[in-house]
Amino acid sequence: MSAEDNKAIMRRIYDVINTGDLAQADELIAADVIEHSPLPGTGSGLEGFKQTITILHNAFPDLSFTVEDMVAEGDMVAARVTMHGTHRGEFMGIPATGKQVTMTGMDIARFENGKGVEHWANQDDLGMLQQLGVI
Repeated sequence: MSAEDNKAIMRRIYDVINTGDLAQADELIAADVIEHSPLPGTGSGLEGFKQTITILHNAFPDLSFTVEDMVAEGDMVAARVTMHGTHRGEFMGIPATGKQVTMTGMDIARFENGKGVEHWANQDDLGMLQQLGVI
């Protein structure tokens, strides 16, 4: 697959994240995907990805990721993203606050045979916690 093909797959993964439609995840993410930055209480693998998306949508029902920039080389894709959402459900032990949050982040993914096989993430968790009023 070309770098452009991998970017298109990455965009489709963000569509899955934004809609919460996990049915498409099976065709975009390898069953044994390695997650280097798991949400606490989740892990690697496709099931870990699905669990993460479910947790996020339960906490932020209007969850939306906007891709600000995306670059690719070979089998790697990097994206700079902005997440928006309203905290309407429990998230990592934090009861719903009703507050809107905006958080920036970076994702790097590696692809093989048209599927995501490895993922790293770095996001502004401190900024999100400050917006929620817990710090």
